[in-house]
Amino acid sequence: MAVRGTASVGLALLLLAGCGDAPVYDTVLVGGTVVDGSGAPAFVADVAIHDGRIAALGHDLGSRGVEVIDVSGLIVSPGFWDNHAHLVTLKLYPDAENFIRQGITTVLAPLHSQPQPWPLDVYMDDVRMALNVGMFAGHTWIRERVIGLENRPPTEPELEWMRALVDSTMQQGALGLSTGLEYVPAAYADLDEVVELAKVAASYGGIYVTHMRDEGVRVIEAVQETLEVGRRAGIPVQINHHKVTGAEQWGTTSRTLALLDSASAAEQEVVHDVYPYTAFSTYSDLLFPSWVLADSPEAFAARVADPAIRERLVSEMRTIYGQQTGPGPESVQFRTLDGRPDMTGLTLADYLVDAGRPTTLTETIEALIELQLAGGFIGIFHGMDEADVVRIMQHPTSMFETDGDLVQPGVGFPHPRTYGSFPRILGRYVRELGVLTLEEAVRKMTSAPAEWLGQSDRGLVDVGMVADITVFDADRIADRSRFTDPHHYSEGVVHVWVGGTAVLLAEETTGARPGLFLERESR
Repeated sequence: MAVRGTASVGLALLLLAGCGDAPVYDTVLVGGTVVDGSGAPAFVADVAIHDGRIAALGHDLGSRGVEVIDVSGLIVSPGFWDNHAHLVTLKLYPDAENFIRQGITTVLAPLHSQPQPWPLDVYMDDVRMALNVGMFAGHTWIRERVIGLENRPPTEPELEWMRALVDSTMQQGALGLSTGLEYVPAAYADLDEVVELAKVAASYGGIYVTHMRDEGVRVIEAVQETLEVGRRAGIPVQINHHKVTGAEQWGTTSRTLALLDSASAAEQEVVHDVYPYTAFSTYSDLLFPSWVLADSPEAFAARVADPAIRERLVSEMRTIYGQQTGPGPESVQFRTLDGRPDMTGLTLADYLVDAGRPTTLTETIEALIELQLAGGFIGIFHGMDEADVVRIMQHPTSMFETDGDLVQPGVGFPHPRTYGSFPRILGRYVRELGVLTLEEAVRKMTSAPAEWLGQSDRGLVDVGMVADITVFDADRIADRSRFTDPHHYSEGVVHVWVGGTAVLLAEETTGARPGLFLERESR
């Protein structure tokens, strides 16, 4: 990570300015309180931007700026890094307004369970967007392309094809390998398969990012598996959206964090990230054992029609439900339900009541099977505990993410994290609850992920760094999206620059699209 020692360069510039030809800066932010991303105490300074980089830090720089913006009383920080979001619709929503309005300037797209653009380099040449993006080789896409939805290990020729796809994607600009081992068909991959693919990413200096195989009752085993991939493949490991789901597992983060601490003490490179909500969002598939979803929807229907198989399925689902969600059907909220737009935002309990059915676990399981036969749904699952979220936030190696989507206001029913994650951290957990200091929260949002990815010229407000900058009101910043009314932008983020170009000025988007795809650098 770059250190503030480079500020001496800024001092040299200022001395030269006093001697004659003063530098002319593109933009000078005057009078703000700089939280520079290093974790050091805040300080008041002007920040000058020139040619896309931070050119000077100091005082009385305003007279040298072509554009001068008074940011007195506001926080000037590096642009925030989102460690995991879903960007499959980036071409459709290149302005990424719901992210920009959170102060986010860089988003990582690990593609856990989503299609990977291919060829990746052609895609990256074609897309122009407001923020910076980091891409990964997606295991789910690779496995489905080679094996389909079959529940089996790859043959040796198939594994070689999968290795080749990782290799090609890394050559084309991916930052590493990502897996979503809780989802079909990635759930059918064993440890050896993942290790072999991770070795390919490691040979290019990439990292391994994972949505672990289980975040509920088997979360300990999932963390152990994740660490084993890192050890055997010789690759740095990042756990996305570290959480513990299901009321039966609440408190288990004390054990998962202990495993990460033990690995770090053994000099294994491992980090993790978290979003600030007690509900997660995913496909209804998560409430089913993976074996029943193998091959195709038609195969699923055939299995369900077999009385013996259905009896086994119902028995397993009764256990899974308690491991993944809250205690009743009210803990499952519909984001999308084909054929029933009237149920959007309502719960599985509402669905049962509407049908005149009791809200028992037996009826809940039967309804879930019926809905899966009709194509399934995307839901919000209220199954986490805030004490676990806070414990992860406070851990030294944790960072932050949204796990959100690119959205158009009023369209669909997104999880509030899509609109509010970073302002919620700064508003609720920093300002209101004091879970973190402002300086530490900003470090986790900026220099920590930049350093982790080896992006040596990003993540700090310092001379010579890329001018990804977020200016926000620490007294006002807050999320406004709610589980029952999600389509509200956050407030309190005032200005945002990406590579020295303003994408948000005075809380209004500019339409500029200066974002870049991150290039892999030496870690």
